[in-house]
Amino acid sequence: MANVSHRSDITSHPDAAEMQDRYSRMLGGRDVALVDGPVFLLGLYCAVSPWILHYTTSQPALVPHNLIVGIAIGLLALGFTAAPERMYGLSWAMCALGVWMIISAWIVGDSPDAGVVVNNIIIGCLALLLGLVCAGASAKGGTRAGRTP
Repeated sequence: MANVSHRSDITSHPDAAEMQDRYSRMLGGRDVALVDGPVFLLGLYCAVSPWILHYTTSQPALVPHNLIVGIAIGLLALGFTAAPERMYGLSWAMCALGVWMIISAWIVGDSPDAGVVVNNIIIGCLALLLGLVCAGASAKGGTRAGRTP
């Protein structure tokens, strides 16, 4: 077997510059590549939270509401992953969904208890925070979607 222990750094590889350029093109200059996963998980949790917290009978109106908003957040996350150069403009939509989730327990629900309110506030705050991170990175990037490598 060949001893390759002397190769500790890839920067001396002859194709290192080409590999870095290709990696940059694949990411599309995204600064928030690690935010897509948490956004998807947040959407998934929002969609199933009525069954996790067992408020399907006490707040029947919030069950389809949280399911639909959770699916919308999950679809935004999938869009951020699949077509980031087009989708990061919709980061503000996720911020709007976050604000809506914060107030929706009182608007859609029928005198919700503290657990339902806290759940929706936490989901809303996280969606708002992650949306602001995505929107801030998109704005900082100066519309990287319009640039060509």
